[in-house]
Amino acid sequence: MFGFALARRAQNAVMGFRLFGFMLFQAVGAVAGWRVHAMWGAVAGVILAGLAWLALDAWNAARVLRWMRQGGEGAVPAARSLWGEFAERSRRLLRQRAGETRAAEAQLDEFLAAIQASPNGVVLLDGQGRIEWCNQITAQHFGIEAPRDLQQQIGNLVRDPDFAAYCAGGDFSREVVIAGRASSPALPVRISVQLHPYGAGRRLLLSRDVTALARADAMRRDFVANVSHEIRTPLTVLAGFVETLRTLPLSDTERARYLDLMRQQAARMQTLVSDLLTLSRLEGGPLPGLSESTALEGLLARCLQDARALSALVARRETPGHDLRYAPPPGSGAAVQIAGSPDELQSAVANLLSNAVRYTPVGGVIELAWQLLPDGRLALSVQDSGPGIAAEHIPRLTERFYRVDRSRSRETGGTGLGLAIVKHVAERHGAELAIDSTPGCGARFTLLFPASRVSVAGAEPPQSAAQVAAAAPPAEAARQS
Repeated sequence: MFGFALARRAQNAVMGFRLFGFMLFQAVGAVAGWRVHAMWGAVAGVILAGLAWLALDAWNAARVLRWMRQGGEGAVPAARSLWGEFAERSRRLLRQRAGETRAAEAQLDEFLAAIQASPNGVVLLDGQGRIEWCNQITAQHFGIEAPRDLQQQIGNLVRDPDFAAYCAGGDFSREVVIAGRASSPALPVRISVQLHPYGAGRRLLLSRDVTALARADAMRRDFVANVSHEIRTPLTVLAGFVETLRTLPLSDTERARYLDLMRQQAARMQTLVSDLLTLSRLEGGPLPGLSESTALEGLLARCLQDARALSALVARRETPGHDLRYAPPPGSGAAVQIAGSPDELQSAVANLLSNAVRYTPVGGVIELAWQLLPDGRLALSVQDSGPGIAAEHIPRLTERFYRVDRSRSRETGGTGLGLAIVKHVAERHGAELAIDSTPGCGARFTLLFPASRVSVAGAEPPQSAAQVAAAAPPAEAARQS
């Protein structure tokens, strides 16, 4: 109200000043005309003075109008007249409005940049379902790109039947999950979509990638189902044998056979529980540091001994049923040390050898090898001559309870957790697990340990140029300088 009152006062003052100027021109014209020709001269002077005032006012107005048409640049014309004040006030007002417009545009740009950086897709739709604006992430979700697809119907670009039914139903209180643009049978991509009405019939479409959530939920369900199944099977066998021993008269030979089978099932459950506890400890425990290390030769010797015992068990005889080979690099006399948890490292290597024994037919070749790479990393590999693994199975091999051949694993007592343990141990030690396999040609599993965790006992660190020059004889040092 105070600002409005000031504006009214300013307007009244301007009108009063214009009237005063006009009357002043009239008075001057009347006096000049009276002096020239008495009464009629005064009348003519008043008329001429009025015309002169109007001409001057029109001329100032034309100058101001031309200045405004040119963008209001440069000095204000007729600065001492009312039109000049009008032009100056107009320029200030325009500058203020331009500043407000720039501030609003900057704020809008920041808002759009924030939406562009969002991991969720955002699409603005008009009342007819046409795209008014979209961010870049929608290109990954639906293949929608601006400005190519602006003003296109969203239903023409997202043709999923579930999405079409969702739009037609009109109930936007829930979200709908559809297949993403990059979805494939091997690697499904799931996108959650929800519409939010706003404004005059407009709608805001929000999308987010829920593939990881869906996969985690599926893995959780599979994990619970697999654990239940793996434990229920030996428990059923044990319960059956206990009932048999309790109710039926058995000979000593039969009783011994049943007890041995019960021992095997109990050992299977014990192995499963042990692997689950190992995974839980790996996921929740602190990362292994660099202060503790283990000798590579001793580690591999213990793992090979366990692998030979498992091979004999699989072959059902006292001698190994596989050709287990150890191939260290030639001339590797220096003792290689790996920094990390000895128990975790042994668990990882033992699981790789155990998988090779279980999935390689009796009589096959299993080779354990290692080498120091030029960049200081250690490559430790286990290669077998088994049936190999198809390419579609390799990305999922490290999932819990995922097995290519379930019947083969059950025959040999596998739990389906070995490679999951190997993956966790590798990640905790900054290592990588590489899998290379071709069906019919065996498989090769390689652990690549970083140079920061590998050391060679007795190896001297490289000397700097200053150290080399200081240790050289005087003549040699003079030659080097």
